[in-house]
Amino acid sequence: MTPSILKLADEMWAARREPASLMELTMADAEEVAGGVLMVPGFGHAFALRHEHGLLLFDTGVEMLAGKLHEQVTAWDSGPVTHAVYSHGHVDHVGGLGPFDAAADARGVPRPQVIAHDNVLARFRRYADTQGYNTIINRRQFRVPHLVWPAEFREPDVTFSDAHTIETGGLRLELTHHRGETDDHVVGWLPRQRILFPGDLFLGVSPNAGNPQKVQRYPVDWAAALHWMASLDAELMLGSHGIPVAGADRVREALENTARYLETLIDQTLACLNDGATPVETLHRVRVPDDLAALHYLQPLYDEPEFIVRNVWRQFAGWYDGNPAHLKPATDAALATELAALSGGAQVLADRALELSRAGEHRLACHLAQLAGDAAPQDRAVHTARAEVYALRAAHERSTMSTGIFSWAETESRNVLTGPDESAEPATRPAS
Repeated sequence: MTPSILKLADEMWAARREPASLMELTMADAEEVAGGVLMVPGFGHAFALRHEHGLLLFDTGVEMLAGKLHEQVTAWDSGPVTHAVYSHGHVDHVGGLGPFDAAADARGVPRPQVIAHDNVLARFRRYADTQGYNTIINRRQFRVPHLVWPAEFREPDVTFSDAHTIETGGLRLELTHHRGETDDHVVGWLPRQRILFPGDLFLGVSPNAGNPQKVQRYPVDWAAALHWMASLDAELMLGSHGIPVAGADRVREALENTARYLETLIDQTLACLNDGATPVETLHRVRVPDDLAALHYLQPLYDEPEFIVRNVWRQFAGWYDGNPAHLKPATDAALATELAALSGGAQVLADRALELSRAGEHRLACHLAQLAGDAAPQDRAVHTARAEVYALRAAHERSTMSTGIFSWAETESRNVLTGPDESAEPATRPAS
């Protein structure tokens, strides 16, 4: 039997135990975590709020779990879903309304009214324009070879810019806009129950403020939002990922320390920028203070501090990295071929990369392995070495971001050895 979500949350906090992953609760059973509030765990959690006229959903999860969401919500309360709020437009928050819309159509009643920030509509247009790119990067990030990025979404019926309040059937849900992980993020607040819905602004792991394959994040605004949420003195915080946080003192501590975490990375990065350091020099200078690095809810299991540093740099500076050779560069293949010729061949680079990798010098090893692969793109011996270097690097990493990219690189070289895996061709219908 799955343990109570709130009991698990209390045990994790008391033991200061970090989550096994961001996915720890994904397949747990739905649970009423407060009076009239159902939590439905998933890749992105969804919450059903009961009111006198039916139900309101805060976030709706991914499309692939929409049937499960509908089943668990209707088993808890068969009333109509009158409203749904998107905390933001990521696909793991906006994919679950299909069965609810279908049920409303079958009953001859209005579909749920969807409320979201104005920028969600622009996000959906961008997703359609970049469907191929998003398919590639999300396959790589999550190591899901059949994933195909959707191009159509359930659009919101009502959008707002700064704040919006839903009052229905004795329920009051206050929504406010805060940039952070995205530019379209909304926080939910039940003032009577003192329940906070931070969406993805609190994850229970290191903030997703640096994702290397995605668009700009906003760490400065995110830190400000965390301080604002802390000022609410919530008794229960129900994030759309991770484990709930119960108790006003714990909620305040979690939010303030997460803000401090972002602020120290921002301050150190700006100090380096103003000192004339390059982005790479900055990556090797900035450090998370020991007291924050030790906290169980700030572990780098999804994103990482050095990726956040890059995003701060990107927000405040240009794309030039301080290396004049990179301003108008040669192709990777041309540079790699020249360096391989100077060093005695691509195999020499590959062999040295393996030596460094087996000695634990993973950063330098990857540079040499990449040069070798670029110089000899079809050489089996070179790609045998490159695959091992990236496999060792992936095994050494903790975050979803790093393991996904390094494992993808390993697979690229394995495909040179064995040929592409035909089972990894795109699925015929979109997955979320």
